Amino acid sequence: MEETQKKAPGGAYACILAAAALWGIIGLWNRELMAAGFSPTTIVLVRNLGGMVLLLAIFAVKDRSVFRVKREHLKYFFGTGVLSIVLFTACYFTCQKLCSLAVASILLYTAPSFVVILSAALWKEPVTKKKLAALGLTLVGCSLVCGLFAGDLTITLPGILLGLGAGFFYSLYSIFGRYALAHYSSMTVTVWTFIFAGPTSLVLLRPSELAAAAGEPRMWLLCLALVVFSTVSPYILYTRGLSQVESGRASIIASVEPVVAALAGALVFGEPMSLMTVAGIICVLAGVYILR
Repeated sequence: MEETQKKAPGGAYACILAAAALWGIIGLWNRELMAAGFSPTTIVLVRNLGGMVLLLAIFAVKDRSVFRVKREHLKYFFGTGVLSIVLFTACYFTCQKLCSLAVASILLYTAPSFVVILSAALWKEPVTKKKLAALGLTLVGCSLVCGLFAGDLTITLPGILLGLGAGFFYSLYSIFGRYALAHYSSMTVTVWTFIFAGPTSLVLLRPSELAAAAGEPRMWLLCLALVVFSTVSPYILYTRGLSQVESGRASIIASVEPVVAALAGALVFGEPMSLMTVAGIICVLAGVYILR
């Protein structure tokens, strides 16, 4: 297994980087939706339920074989869809209410650390000096990009626990995903992930918010862009890359997400790019580079 992972094709790394970039531009849609009255939890519902509807519509026509899975394997998709996607967002948004956004963001990016530890325990993936160096660089880089050292922060113990929970549940996609990929294609794994995540997200339903947007075509276009470009496409790409790259490596490489988010904020919204942010970007890119 280890030899196969070491020789993973460049296309697999490109898929993971592309997925992280698409997750990184989610602010382009989220800011507009929140400005129009959507809460973060409603955005999660739109992502997960909309992702399920889109994938079902596509594969009902394109390839119905993705719907055929064994009952004993449904636990893997419960892991990727409910334990990972739904629970990490629930913990993350609650953490944002209890702590500063920078604290919530950096706690979420402890996910690669959890993946490396779990992968070593479950599959004996080697924890090499290069991997530890990359992990350290990306963690420091994410801290700088997220503004962890920029000023006064609000930190509470429940918030820290929820933030770490968000990072842990976020990491479970790479873990359960790898189990599922041992039996199914990346497309099948992605489709079934959203079959579980979509209906479960209905607990977040706020009918009044959705009703207010129903008559505005622009809102529908924003929701569609959110689902297509920052939900379905990146999960398909990341899962495809995960099928050929060690879970720990894949998770560390995906840490370029906050870098893309920072660049998108500067280029699209005119947000200032401080020296601390630039230093963080360099650290993250250096960490990803040494894993090539």
